[in-house]
Amino acid sequence: MTDFSHKPTLTGDLVVLRPVTGADVPALLPLFEDAEVTRLTGSHTRFDEAALVKWYGSRGAQDDRLDLAVVERATGRVVGEAVLLAWDPDNESCAFRIAFVPDAVGRGLGTEATRLIVGHGFEALGLYRIWLEVYAFNPRARRAYEKAGFRAEGVLRGALLWEGERVDATVMSALAPEWAEAAVRP
Repeated sequence: MTDFSHKPTLTGDLVVLRPVTGADVPALLPLFEDAEVTRLTGSHTRFDEAALVKWYGSRGAQDDRLDLAVVERATGRVVGEAVLLAWDPDNESCAFRIAFVPDAVGRGLGTEATRLIVGHGFEALGLYRIWLEVYAFNPRARRAYEKAGFRAEGVLRGALLWEGERVDATVMSALAPEWAEAAVRP
């Protein structure tokens, strides 16, 4: 297995995933400013643009995670991000997260982006397991993850405190042998 220092460009029919940079921040700002996106991702943190430019500008130097911008091919517009993180080289696993600006959802872009980056994780990086958490109030994301080959493993009860309410998170994963067998690649 190699580390995550190589930042590939992955091309599908609907999207291109490429290394994210600080210059992508203006296009990604709606991720951090939209109340519904904030709720669905369970983010309690508020970010300012300067901090985001610094953060995204540093992603290319990371060898323990892979942060890619999701670019819609039809428009050339950055519409989201797809990330492999929390790399555990001893167990050949990592976590996955994805987020889109509000007007880019519901068109299959996320499913294709997920398949591209997960396929890269299994086929190019030699990962065995890629996992994620999805909150109970985000059934649309759960369906998209299932379409991309993820299976529910269990529930983290009350994992998120959101506006005074406890929300469960479902842990889901995809395994390399299942991925190869299902041929869910784009």
